[in-house]
Amino acid sequence: MNSSPLNIALIGCGRIAGHHCKAIAEVDGVQLAGVCDLDAEKAEAYAKEYGVPAFTSYRDMFRDLPKIDIAAVITPSGMHLEHGLEMLGDYAKHVIMEKPTFMRPGDLGIAYGAADAATLHIFPVFQNRHNKAVRRVKQAIEAGELGDIRIVSVRVRWCRPQRYYDMAPWRGTFSHDGGALTNQSIHHVDLIRYLGGPVARVNATMRTLGAKIEVEDTVTATIEFDGYAVGVIEATTAARPDDFEASLSIVGSEGLAQIGGIAVNELQVFTPDPDACAAHSEDFQGIKGAGAVYGHGHGQMYRDIVAFFRDGTPYPVSREDCLGTLKLLHAFYRSDEAGGWVDVDSPDESPRLGRANDKISALYRTPSAS
Repeated sequence: MNSSPLNIALIGCGRIAGHHCKAIAEVDGVQLAGVCDLDAEKAEAYAKEYGVPAFTSYRDMFRDLPKIDIAAVITPSGMHLEHGLEMLGDYAKHVIMEKPTFMRPGDLGIAYGAADAATLHIFPVFQNRHNKAVRRVKQAIEAGELGDIRIVSVRVRWCRPQRYYDMAPWRGTFSHDGGALTNQSIHHVDLIRYLGGPVARVNATMRTLGAKIEVEDTVTATIEFDGYAVGVIEATTAARPDDFEASLSIVGSEGLAQIGGIAVNELQVFTPDPDACAAHSEDFQGIKGAGAVYGHGHGQMYRDIVAFFRDGTPYPVSREDCLGTLKLLHAFYRSDEAGGWVDVDSPDESPRLGRANDKISALYRTPSAS
């Protein structure tokens, strides 16, 4: 990498786009080059705030701004594969892929195959791994401070009322969104693996309790890790009237770690060093604008990308790592469909999650360049 900053373009200007813009502005080695959204008003709002051009067509953007290095894909989840393949194949851009990266494990293989063929790179976003509390607990696990892991517990109690799902046609669909587990709790699914280790099998039950949508807004599941550890997950967007918590706890043979807060941002219990709790907790409620649950981790994600291009430092989320999280995600859906235990390490995929819906996809396709 030369001394010039990497030029980043945002494809999609939804809620999370503001966190990308803020992180890019604060990180040395990257700069925002342009923003794009089919809704001109959304794109222009970020363009005005950050002093960059706005576009309603990424084809026009790439034509007018040929020096873009990386496209951050922040479009509806069900469009990630289509948009990612176009960024890689038609425009030769590296890709930052927002959660849940792709809707299906098979999609990931297709996208990484295209990246390999073009000698380009994909950077999945799992920013909660960078939370101070998560980093401290990961350190403790690797150093043996908690001993052998015995139980991992996740609890997500958030609120997404009907008006949230009514905001856009892709929301609340199996094809383009997924429910409480795929959209809101995907980071916590990822943390189950990241902190607890590989999962062998799961047994999940899903319900739709708080909104008129086709996907689940509530899930409970039992988890068996490789070895003898077990776990449980409770995730819902049917809590009312607000977001209450997103927590994860680990019971080890030598101690307990509990991460809580609105989005696994507070180290609440840490028996190896109780004094570490305050130093490894963050206030996400103070984040300017909507989306406090996203946290501060996007900044570290961009620093990781800079380090990758500057000196070859491996990006922390590898292809295999990301695939493991997507396979675990699909295992929960497959278990609900099967009505019992399923193995995570299986080539099977849920027939529901990420299924094709061209009618919805057509709403989010960009017209040809003018």
